[in-house]
Amino acid sequence: MILPVHERVRAHIAGLVTGLYSLDPVSAVTTVLEYPPNRELGDLGTPIAFELARRLRKAPRVIAQDIADTFGSLEGVERVVAAPNGYLNVFLERRGFLLHRLTQDAFAVAPSTTKAIVEHTAINPNKAAHIGHLRNSALGDTLVRVLRFRGVPVEVQNYIDDTGVQVADVVVGFRVLQQKTLDGIRAIADETRFDYYCWDLYAQVTEWYSGDKDRLAHRAETLHEIERGGSDAAVIAEFIADRIVRYHLKTMARMNVDYDLLTWEGDILRLQFWAQAFEVLKASGAVYLQTEGRLAGCWVMAIEDGEDEPQAEGAPEREKVIVRSNGVVTYVGKDIAYQFWKLGLLGRDFRYRVFVDRPGNPLWATCSSGGEDDHPPFGRAAYVYNVIDVRQSYLQKLLKQALVAAGHTEGAERSHHFSYEMVAFSHATARELGHAPDPCSEDAKRPFVEVSGRRGLGVKADDLLDTLMQNASREVAARNPVLTGGDSEDIGRMIGIAAVRYFLIKFSRGKVIAFDLEEALSFEGESGPYIQYAVVRANNIFQKLLQRDGLDERSLLTSLKDLPAAEIEGENGSHEIWALVLDASRLDEIVDQVIRTLEFSVLAKYAFSLAQAFNAFYHRSQILNEERDDVRRWRAGAVIYVRNQLTRALDLMGIAVPPRM
Repeated sequence: MILPVHERVRAHIAGLVTGLYSLDPVSAVTTVLEYPPNRELGDLGTPIAFELARRLRKAPRVIAQDIADTFGSLEGVERVVAAPNGYLNVFLERRGFLLHRLTQDAFAVAPSTTKAIVEHTAINPNKAAHIGHLRNSALGDTLVRVLRFRGVPVEVQNYIDDTGVQVADVVVGFRVLQQKTLDGIRAIADETRFDYYCWDLYAQVTEWYSGDKDRLAHRAETLHEIERGGSDAAVIAEFIADRIVRYHLKTMARMNVDYDLLTWEGDILRLQFWAQAFEVLKASGAVYLQTEGRLAGCWVMAIEDGEDEPQAEGAPEREKVIVRSNGVVTYVGKDIAYQFWKLGLLGRDFRYRVFVDRPGNPLWATCSSGGEDDHPPFGRAAYVYNVIDVRQSYLQKLLKQALVAAGHTEGAERSHHFSYEMVAFSHATARELGHAPDPCSEDAKRPFVEVSGRRGLGVKADDLLDTLMQNASREVAARNPVLTGGDSEDIGRMIGIAAVRYFLIKFSRGKVIAFDLEEALSFEGESGPYIQYAVVRANNIFQKLLQRDGLDERSLLTSLKDLPAAEIEGENGSHEIWALVLDASRLDEIVDQVIRTLEFSVLAKYAFSLAQAFNAFYHRSQILNEERDDVRRWRAGAVIYVRNQLTRALDLMGIAVPPRM
């Protein structure tokens, strides 16, 4: 990893500059580090002399030379050179750099003492997951992985909206349209793929409402019953939500996504979390009772400039309803209470139960009563990341507004909305999945095919994953005729997950993306399988070395300590192998950038670029057939390091490496 080197170089130069020019350490110029365009110019460079030139009234080249002349020795640095243009270039000690990273846990970081909560996925428990949910979980899970990579303890939460309109609509579908009791619904759930069944039923209910607006009264009545609890509707809603959440968990497990806690919205209501938050907000004046107009009788929050939400009637409101005139708390109010709890500002807590009893790592869920006394400490996070699509931006701003109004400005600053845009399908993929629009429709004229769960239009997440895995399995079988069918399927599953996860994060999260099966599964283009293939190729090198020479990785690394290092030090006039090693070492720097910007396309493109560089090196430079023993071993050592870093980068994206491709 490269960041410890950055820290040493910055600290050393800062100390030199402070002493050389009698500068106050507090006002000393920050040492910015860059990468020269090629390794002959150096491995790191800094324009610090330009920043000091005006203050010191000296030419940058003179300042750079002063620093170079007094630089002295520093661990890991071979020499420092003042360039004629005023840059200060740093050359690293190459042998030690690589050996240290090959033989020690050079990427380990000191664990943080402050916990972060990442809430992601949050699928309404009324039907099967779709591709939009896959993008949410891929982004959220990658955030979890990069935070943990940097030593941050992370609590992963999945919010379950079991008292919302979507669940109420499915209850209406069963009770009103199908005249089913709980026993009848349970029989359907036992005999069918229940999340798929409810997918179709939800669309039917939506269409039924559109035929007569008076039918929406069934939704309102059912919603009230669910929120009050104790009724047949509430019991049915609880059953539906529980059964479908278990399907969602299986879908996400296929994506290598996991959680620590399922937070159920019903528990927020039953434990009166909102009542506690409501009193705080009323006392601060953040919410007030509207006494006239369309919102008379509602408790509302004034929306600050730039934060208004377009209403159904098409006109922007200047107030957001938090509690309706009938006393029903809107989802905004529930989310405010939930955000207060996450940050440890509510003064109340859930009870907790084991939802899935996994050995050594149970999945916990909130509950309103009973539960287990011996549970992990949940909530009370230093930082909160809410992974929710861009359409919920106004809501996330309201959460911050509520925190500030209640006097928790720091809590607002530590609350982050990780937003992202929608996912559609390319026309080719829509056709392959059987969802091509009518050629005469307006949808056919658009550049991509949109989906709508409410209308039943779209592709279920599991169907998409099945198609990806089946296509990948066929490709693997064609490339490896000796494999059994089961082996091809296992490898196909790994490649299919790589295809979808990489595709969903390789674009800027603010970009609407059109998922394309062929592009995602390409073994040659910018894809997850391409990076997997680079690692498999590297592994094959060592399998052949072991078979041919009896040389395993451990003995290879041990031998490098005493070998001439001309190959990696560039004495042959080529710095390609060293450039590859240096680029591979930047993974921790890339992860830091990802955390600062919450832009994961940076990680995806870095991994792809490193895989490209390795493949180019592989084709240009002999390893197995190289006759010079020292050259062969140094090249193999560099390949080990690049392979390890690519494997770590893939793991950060939730992607495993198959045994072959």
